[in-house]
Amino acid sequence: MNTPTVLITGALTGIGRATALAFAREGANVVVSGRREEAGQQLAHELRALGVKAEFLLADVTDEVQVQSLVAQTVERFGRLDVAVNNAGVEGELGPVAGQTAANYHATFDTNVLGTLLSLKHEIPVMLTQGSGSIINLSSIVGQVGMAGASVYVASKHAVEGLTKSAALEVAAAGVRVNAVAPGPVETAMLTRFTGGSDQAKDALFGMMPAKRGATPDEIAQTIVFLASDKARFLTGQSIAVDGGYTAQ
Repeated sequence: MNTPTVLITGALTGIGRATALAFAREGANVVVSGRREEAGQQLAHELRALGVKAEFLLADVTDEVQVQSLVAQTVERFGRLDVAVNNAGVEGELGPVAGQTAANYHATFDTNVLGTLLSLKHEIPVMLTQGSGSIINLSSIVGQVGMAGASVYVASKHAVEGLTKSAALEVAAAGVRVNAVAPGPVETAMLTRFTGGSDQAKDALFGMMPAKRGATPDEIAQTIVFLASDKARFLTGQSIAVDGGYTAQ
């Protein structure tokens, strides 16, 4: 069996980084992308130290030329694209709806929604040609429920859920799967920004979870690895909440 090739956007920190390491431990070829050359090259070096082939490719997912090049370079380097994890995302500026700005809307949606759309646009044709592939988009529990004070971010993740379902329906018969992972709060730098650096705010958020804690990045990564695998080969068009029970309430 050929070694699978995995492409991860927004791979330099948090869930993306944990996912890259998890796939490397599974023996996959891993292409990581992001907007910081030095950090990207360091991550690629760490991945290669695990005994796999790994590359860093500089890319901004809001730029279609760069996304197209990212996918093309991945295929050129490894000959195929088996798994794509569309993880690049931002939380934007928080606050009530009445205080939101067009600038915040565009900045948030350009990365979270346009970035996912452009990634899908260029990943899917490669997988259709192969007759196989698994795409995992990063959503959030707020792609399934609302949250006061985070309306623009919430709306962007609802859009990611819609893209996931629609894309999955378009390609299911061709052997390509598209799913989403919807984490609850995860111990990352983004969560620290989301809670304003306040331990009290973070603890309050964790207290809302039935599990009474946040997830680790690796717990989300392991769900992504499962969705990418043949163990989930009849699973498509779904959003898997990894949230310590929050959305079960």
